[in-house]
Amino acid sequence: MADEYQQKPEEPAEPQHLNIKVTDNNNEVFFKIKKSTQLKKLMDAFCERQGKTPQSVRFLFEGSRVQPDDSPDTLGMEDGDTLEVHQEQIGGC
Repeated sequence: MADEYQQKPEEPAEPQHLNIKVTDNNNEVFFKIKKSTQLKKLMDAFCERQGKTPQSVRFLFEGSRVQPDDSPDTLGMEDGDTLEVHQEQIGGC
């Protein structure tokens, strides 16, 4: 009689941390964060290191603006993904 409760081989667990690159085209900073961490922490840390205010820049992931309450989970980020930092444009036509 076959054992109904055979152990399935364990699949490797997904990593809980991601390595995220943040670049403003002049500087690259790498962060290791949990998938559930709000990106506000990463954004604030990048601004502090670069001497910028969070209001003076915008963060983009795959062309879409990143909100401070977004997390790698909500954006579907994977290990090695990149956030782009651009100077906030004031005014316009």
